[in-house]
Amino acid sequence: MAGNGWTLKSIEELKAPTNGAIAIGPFGSRMKSDCYVPSGVQVIRGTNISDTRILVGEMVCITPKLADQLGNAIVHADDLVFPHRGSIGLVGIVPRNNVERYALSSSLMKLTCDRKLVEPLFLFYFFRSDNGRHELLKNASTVGTPGIGQPLSSLRSIKVPLPPLAEQKAIAAVLGALDDKIEMNRRMNATLEAMARVLFQSWFVDFDPVRAKLDGRPPAALDPGTAALFPASFQDSSLGHIPNGWETGSILRQADLLSGGTPKTDVPAYWNGDVPWASAKDVSQCGEAFLVSTERTITKQGVEESSTKIIPANATVVVARGATTGRLTMFGHAMAMNQTCYGLRSKVGAPFALYCNARHFIERLVQGGHGSIFDTITTSTFEATDVLLAPKEVLLAFDKQVTPLFLQVHANLHQSRTLATLRDMLLPKLLSGELNVEGLRFAS
Repeated sequence: MAGNGWTLKSIEELKAPTNGAIAIGPFGSRMKSDCYVPSGVQVIRGTNISDTRILVGEMVCITPKLADQLGNAIVHADDLVFPHRGSIGLVGIVPRNNVERYALSSSLMKLTCDRKLVEPLFLFYFFRSDNGRHELLKNASTVGTPGIGQPLSSLRSIKVPLPPLAEQKAIAAVLGALDDKIEMNRRMNATLEAMARVLFQSWFVDFDPVRAKLDGRPPAALDPGTAALFPASFQDSSLGHIPNGWETGSILRQADLLSGGTPKTDVPAYWNGDVPWASAKDVSQCGEAFLVSTERTITKQGVEESSTKIIPANATVVVARGATTGRLTMFGHAMAMNQTCYGLRSKVGAPFALYCNARHFIERLVQGGHGSIFDTITTSTFEATDVLLAPKEVLLAFDKQVTPLFLQVHANLHQSRTLATLRDMLLPKLLSGELNVEGLRFAS
């Protein structure tokens, strides 16, 4: 046993003493996409489960009337949820918030814990550990769509090493505080990036400074030097009315297009080096303004002996083909990338204006893409798509305004990465009893 007072309990023993404490989502015919409505009871799907306690991504909804018919497929705060098909091996926990209930998708199963025996958050972290994940996957099949055979029986049979309840809560509090700080950083970053994009909208979409001058008013919140950069009239263009003297055309007039490549995968000397190597998966799943880490790395030799190139920090990188065409981020530091992405490097020294501009025009770029199965962005797509091209001086002024915001985003991301590394290091040691929780406390 892991330590004094630790016991080994099955999930069957740890479930709440109520009907439906362990249950599976509704059969597909009861939870199809045509059941979704704009608002109502939110449905938890595998895509909503993240690497923290937070549910992420788009939440779909069903009507309260349909939810009333789902019985045990309804979950509440502190219930654990597990995909039994698709993204198997993951675990989520229903948040404590002002949402009364959620519904399970057809690919999930749930566990309601007996709070007298087990702290749900402790159990959540157990299933986040290598041992817990192994237990979830021991009856898994990867033939066709990944799935867990006899999912409810499999879940019930899992054995969990448990310290006394007070120690469970202490361990959960330590790990939870780290996740809380990571989530706080994520929310702060979303706010900071939103502030930058609001300013971009004002200057380059709504043209507020130009409209103010046209009305005889001084542009709001602009110093005289910056205000002088904006004209007091409009002109017609391929994109409609734009400030007088500004232009439209290919973004490649203001940005260098950078391509990537893949070192030979059968040459070990090319892989697992010090150079981050971004794939379309890394870029599409980033979900932040900056990508600061990648799933795979390559060596300097891999760079030198392949078609990949080092893409500079702050370049905007766009997925150019596949199901996630058009997803984009900036590189948080110099790294290589594969051939499914394009990089854009500002020619005028305004990388953040370029990033915000790309966010603005990417939908039109994807609509102009081509491909027999998936959308594809090519060099020709960039060349043929007209975008707004503001003068260099205006772009530099914008970057001067928003650089502090993006620098803070970058710093928060690196802090979160450090915290996640610490959490993942502590997790197996705390859950095995190798490390005593006494003395480990982190402010949330």
